[in-house]
Amino acid sequence: MLDPKILRENINEIKDNLKKRKFLLDSDAFILLDQNRKKIIAETESLKNKKNTLSKEIGFLKSSNTNSDDLSKEVEKINFELKDKQVLLNNTELEFRNFLLTIPNILDNSVPAGNSEADNKVIIYSNNENLEENPKKIFKDHSEIGKSLCLYDQDIASKISSSRFSLLFGNLARLHRALGSFMINEHINNHGYTEVNVPLIVNSESLIGTGQLPKFKDDLFEIKNKENFFLIPTAEVPLTNIFRDKVFSEEDLPIYYTSLSCCFRSEAGSYGKDTKGLIRQHQFEKVELVNAVNPNSSDEYFNLLITHAEAILKLLNLPYRKVLLCSGDTGFSSSVTHDLEVWMPSQNAYREISSCSNFKDFQARRLNAKYKDKTTKKKHFIHTLNGSGLAVGRTLAAIIENFQNSDGDVEIPEILRPYMNNLKFIKNNQ
Repeated sequence: MLDPKILRENINEIKDNLKKRKFLLDSDAFILLDQNRKKIIAETESLKNKKNTLSKEIGFLKSSNTNSDDLSKEVEKINFELKDKQVLLNNTELEFRNFLLTIPNILDNSVPAGNSEADNKVIIYSNNENLEENPKKIFKDHSEIGKSLCLYDQDIASKISSSRFSLLFGNLARLHRALGSFMINEHINNHGYTEVNVPLIVNSESLIGTGQLPKFKDDLFEIKNKENFFLIPTAEVPLTNIFRDKVFSEEDLPIYYTSLSCCFRSEAGSYGKDTKGLIRQHQFEKVELVNAVNPNSSDEYFNLLITHAEAILKLLNLPYRKVLLCSGDTGFSSSVTHDLEVWMPSQNAYREISSCSNFKDFQARRLNAKYKDKTTKKKHFIHTLNGSGLAVGRTLAAIIENFQNSDGDVEIPEILRPYMNNLKFIKNNQ
């Protein structure tokens, strides 16, 4: 959520910034709501002051044994007016907040202008070359390899659930589990994160806090027989909500949390896209990284967070590229986002495997998450960062495709072999 004061004082500049997202800020509506809210607040305060003045006069009259009935009736009348004003003020405050909740975050100055992912800016290639221009030899798609190994089945999963679910068997299931354990261990042991086991069901207030609601309700799985509950689309939601309504000391920051969890997304609006394989599923596992940091070092920690996600790809020896998202592709709550895209040989394309974002104080304002400056003792909103470290299913798909052999076997990356009882290859009937 944007700071109303900053919005009020910089309405035209912010309106121009948000146009880069193709978002048209209704500045007239904001000004009208803001003025109406201020007017009701002023009228309420005036009535309270008048009541206080009359109450003092009543006290003086009573102390001098003078009749104060007329003034008492006037105070009673004011009390009725105050009740009406309070209802009006509550409704106005709610309308004002709901309006602010629909406004996306201000884009960082580093974000390039653009309309879609085609306008994103490639920052680096992990192997210093664009594999789209010089692709590796392709054997099979990861789902075809999984089927040929008799270790992957989407058809049975569809009967059990619906489309966009998968079954993994044997050593593919084991490799999937190994990946999650490997990733979480790396972030805990080498990057200083605290592991958190999170709820998979959250309430709407939590989703409002991180920005999924109200705008992206159609992307969520809502629990119909339990009002106000949703399956998490990412562990970012429960992890970030740990900070809600808290005031940290400056020494508490930064805070690093990580979680390996199931995630659930309805994938509204993506029908016909990536229905084959593990790329776009309704249910998937992901390792999430969430940071709470001092605003003064926000950029520094954001760059560090990206290296934490990159480290996993480097250790797995998977080719990837780092991309700065353009204005039209940057998420609603994010001020700036860097995606890590892994190479998928069967598609001759790089596909997102991690999205790392700096939300600045956007989520913190929605969550009322602050820290106290040790020098001034003033309270300020924290900055929140998050990234995938990594999406487990997509990482498994990338390993299958990048480590496949011509005979259909899949080589296990060396760093994962201790998690697989030192197994070097996944072969048929394993």
